[in-house]
Amino acid sequence: MTGDPDFIDVGGVPIAYRRAAGLAPGIVWLGGYRSDMRGTKAEALAGWAGRNGRAYLRHDYSGHGESGGVFEEGTISTWLAQSLAVLRAFSNGPQILVGSSMGAWIALRMVAELERAGERGRVAGLVLIAPAPDFSIDLVEPRLTPDMRRRLETHGFIEEPSAYGSDPTIYTRALIEDGRANRVLGAPIDTHCPVHVLQGMADPDVPYQHALKLVGLLPSDDVTLSLVPDGDHRLSRPQDLAMLERALDAMLARVG
Repeated sequence: MTGDPDFIDVGGVPIAYRRAAGLAPGIVWLGGYRSDMRGTKAEALAGWAGRNGRAYLRHDYSGHGESGGVFEEGTISTWLAQSLAVLRAFSNGPQILVGSSMGAWIALRMVAELERAGERGRVAGLVLIAPAPDFSIDLVEPRLTPDMRRRLETHGFIEEPSAYGSDPTIYTRALIEDGRANRVLGAPIDTHCPVHVLQGMADPDVPYQHALKLVGLLPSDDVTLSLVPDGDHRLSRPQDLAMLERALDAMLARVG
């Protein structure tokens, strides 16, 4: 899946996507905050899907990668709506959602919205990598200083240095407020499908205790948790990618 992406208009914004035909259940990639569909894990999954003849679908949220739109205007609700639009337009039958970091939050919200719409059968399984559901609530808001809160109120956003590039990480007031409306960790979560969580214990961005909190809210008989003692947030080393592939192999053996 090389070359230029295709685009779908979602709410007036061109959303870039790439897809490859193949067997169902297919794989749907959901990237993290400020990441894109050409990252290491997404590309590794493209290779895995090709070798296994599986359908593979990925996209960039608005303000990310090759999609249009302004990053600062995005929220969980915005990116959720785009992800649902892409899933519905370009996949058929049950899919395995692979969500990385914020993408895990999007995946969990997609399950709930599809259930509400009578489309429970669209999600066959979830593979969640360094999952960051509710990150704006549980991980960002608690460390806001009084000065940061003032800047959010007066400027609508704050900036922090990023460990992953020269551009700062931006959090907007809209993102934080919308995050509260999309909270998933406040009650038990019934996904109606198997879940495999991959989490690094040396993750500086999303502590492994956050993954444990998530797992504690999921039905225990449907959940596998793989902890990587020296794993960071990206989980993009060769051994991490091999673990991801094994998780997908196991998921497919279970669901189809």
